[in-house]
Amino acid sequence: MAGSLLLGATGCGGDGDEDGVPDDYKVVAGTELCGGAMSADASKALKVITGSSRFEASSEEYSVAEAATDLAAEYPPPAPRKDACRVYTPLGTPHFELRITWSLAEDAPSDGPRDPEFTVLKMGEETVTAADKAYVYFACQSDRFPLPSALAHIVIGVERGGMPKDPEGDVEALKDAYATVAHSFSLAMAKELRCEKNGGLPARPVLDPA
Repeated sequence: MAGSLLLGATGCGGDGDEDGVPDDYKVVAGTELCGGAMSADASKALKVITGSSRFEASSEEYSVAEAATDLAAEYPPPAPRKDACRVYTPLGTPHFELRITWSLAEDAPSDGPRDPEFTVLKMGEETVTAADKAYVYFACQSDRFPLPSALAHIVIGVERGGMPKDPEGDVEALKDAYATVAHSFSLAMAKELRCEKNGGLPARPVLDPA
């Protein structure tokens, strides 16, 4: 569902210059991605993850506001994982793709054993992060749902796209970076959904292990 401005423009058959780049192709800072869902902290984290501080502009329809509307329309749970946004490094630079998704779970995460690659953090109902992915689980009460008194258990995922590759760089720094990006989108989603108390999410990412 989500994609870059390049993909959207190309799919619409827009005019381009001699090298095939659409005329409306834009490169932006991390804080301009995904309809403004990336905080300054998340923008810095994206540089840790991708090595770049500039990215292809997100298509207008692939914003956190659009993702919140889609999620509300899928209520009640469960709802399978769906794309909310994609992050791409610019043309002419080393390719990197980051996939941001949402889903609706029936229940809060259990306290069962975790894959050893994950570190559990104290954010929302639970946050788990690894060197190439992170997931934030938070509970939302909102008047945007048919049953405002009920809790919706929302999962926001941030994953490296493309073919699987071994993470490159400081593993702990990457874990913190993925968690920071996932927190930023989760908080933006909670605000768009008008979740009570922002779904229990802190204003800044909490990266201390649980």
